[in-house]
Amino acid sequence: MYMTHGQFGAARARYESIDLTSRLEGASPHRLVAIMYEELLKALDTMGAAIRQRDIVKRGRTQARALSILHGLEGSLDFNRGAEIAAGLATVYREARRLVVNGGRENDDEQIVRARDMLGEIAGAWTAIGQ
Repeated sequence: MYMTHGQFGAARARYESIDLTSRLEGASPHRLVAIMYEELLKALDTMGAAIRQRDIVKRGRTQARALSILHGLEGSLDFNRGAEIAAGLATVYREARRLVVNGGRENDDEQIVRARDMLGEIAGAWTAIGQ
């Protein structure tokens, strides 16, 4: 038989969860951070699209995901070993959180794009370090 739209969404969510779990298992600490950046950028892209589509449910869900990942990234910073870099990243993460919160509240995808651009640069640099 064919899946209904709701069944397809549930199956897709299970697949995405399995995909993420398989990428996390056995990943190095560097790769774990890279995965967090990948998931963060994906959440921001989806949030921006949800704002443009006026889909408040999806916007709220992806906003919460993006904020959670930003908190996780900031919480993983080691201020003892990388004081200047860690402080700089913490500032960027806080600004990105501000943009994400305000962008969601004001239904302003431009703020989400600004946050994504900032974080995309850091994600690219992080990926380059690991190569």
